[in-house]
Order: sequence, then C-alpha cells, then structure tokens
Amino acid sequence: MVGLRDVAVVSFASWSTPEAVGVNEVEFLMPVVTEAIERSGIGKKEIGFTVSGSCDYLAGVPFAFVEGLNAVGAWPPIRESHVEMDGAWALYEAWVRLQHGDVDSALVYAFGKPSLGDLAETLAIQFDPYFTAPLWPDAVSVAALQARAYDDQHEMKCAPTHDGAAAVVLAAGDLARQVCDRPAWITGIDHRIDPQELGLRDLTQAPSARLAAEKAGVAGAPIDIAELHAPFSHQESILREALELSGDVDVNPSGGAFAGDVMMATGLMRIGEAANRIIDGTAQRALGHATSGPCLQQNLVCVMSGEPNR
Repeated sequence: MVGLRDVAVVSFASWSTPEAVGVNEVEFLMPVVTEAIERSGIGKKEIGFTVSGSCDYLAGVPFAFVEGLNAVGAWPPIRESHVEMDGAWALYEAWVRLQHGDVDSALVYAFGKPSLGDLAETLAIQFDPYFTAPLWPDAVSVAALQARAYDDQHEMKCAPTHDGAAAVVLAAGDLARQVCDRPAWITGIDHRIDPQELGLRDLTQAPSARLAAEKAGVAGAPIDIAELHAPFSHQESILREALELSGDVDVNPSGGAFAGDVMMATGLMRIGEAANRIIDGTAQRALGHATSGPCLQQNLVCVMSGEPNR
C-alpha cells in the first residue's frame, strides 16, 4: 500500500431483525444511514461520494437499489454508485474512489430483505447457469456437501437469516484525524474469486481468501481480532486456515454472521464491527472479511490499524 492515500473507517451503524414486518427497505435503512453520518462528524452535504451494495433479486424488481437512495437523498445531485454485491465490495469501491484525491469522504451502505421471498431459490441463481443452476440446488445442501468434504464428523450449523442494513463512513487523511480520535485506518484491502463451478475446486480450501489475505498484508503484524463472514459453522474453520489466524486471535467477538446473517450487508458489518474495535481502542490491528457466492467462492479481506501505513 506504499504511495496510497491514508483512508479510515470513522463511523459504523447497523440494524437487523429476523423479519422486518410492516416496513420496507427504505424505512429501516434511513435511520442506519442517518446514525452513521451523525457519528462520523461529517456533515451530510460534505460527503463526497456515496456507494451502496444490494441485490435486486431479493426485492424481485429491477433497479430496486435506486429506491434505497430515498434513504440518502439524491437532491441536490450527489456522486453515487452501486454494486450488485455485499456492501463490503461497495466499501472497496469507495476506498478506490478516495484514492483519486478529489473527495475526502464517502458513505457506504448496504441492505437486504430476504424475508420477501425464498432465499434458497434466489441464491441458486449464483450457480453456473448451464450445468448447476438448472438443478436449483439448495444453498444449505451445497454447504452441507462442503461440510461433509471438510469433516465427516462436523455438525453443520446455519446462521439465521435476517433483514437489515449497515452503513460506514470513510474519511481520508487529515479529515479522518479531525473527526475521529482514533480512526480505523485501512492498511490493506483486497478481494479475489475462485471458479464458479463447484467441481473445479477443492471445497475444503479457500484459495481466494488466502490470496486476498496475502495481498492485504494480513501476515505483516499480529491480528488482535478478526470478524469473519461465515454463514455456516464449518466455514469459519476453513477461513481460519486460509487466513492463517493463530489461536490468539479473537474471532467474531460480535457474534459474526450467527448474530444475524443480513444478505448483502453481513460482510460490510464484519468490517464495521472490526473497525469499531480499533476506534474504541480495544484492538490495535483488526481484520474484516466478507464472502459471496457458494461455498466461499468470493472473498474480500480488509485489514485495519490504529496507525496508518508509513
């Protein structure tokens, strides 16, 4: 990360519930976005870039993410973007955008309401469209195949699915120092992908997570806490091995995905929770991880520290 601009997480907010009855995505997203902005100490009009992560398939209508902008307010016109991914990937885009140097802050938010439909059916669309998706495999059953391959004796547990939202504010350089006593500086961030076809990879390994960790500099210094996005219990063990986390690392002190797996926002929550441990001074170096796709196919690793790279 030599030569790159110092960028930090300066605030985080989230909310989730097993089923958001009687409220739509905008209604539960708005207070989360408002809280994150207020905690950041940066005025709403001073936010230089806004980017979101969500999935139109969850709502079942095209361009559903545009509706989410009602929680932010797009007038007067704002610099805005969107990724059809977990909000962790939206954070990566925001980090890249801040490297340009013409804006100093960014709002990242993500939301999902999987209770609107059959999540297992929705997730089947992620599979290879020619050979696997037409079979409509259940996501839990596919994860069970992975668990069986990893450890015959392992009792697989599934994280409970929640509706919810998360928001993070990033700030660069002097602005981060001005608004936050102890910013969570992003010292390394990277994301990688493994083959989509299940038969082309060893499901007991997560090579994309290992490579992302290497490129993000995980091994550069001890990690105090790691927030891992593991929707199934056996996947935490696979990730521990891929990221080469020692037994001293406090993994998922917030509860991780098992505190509530918010489709499209759990990864951003893992980064936000890890950042909070830097901000409140309980950790010096923390790791936030996000995954997407079947059986840990896509992985993002974000390393944060109480001190920026020098």
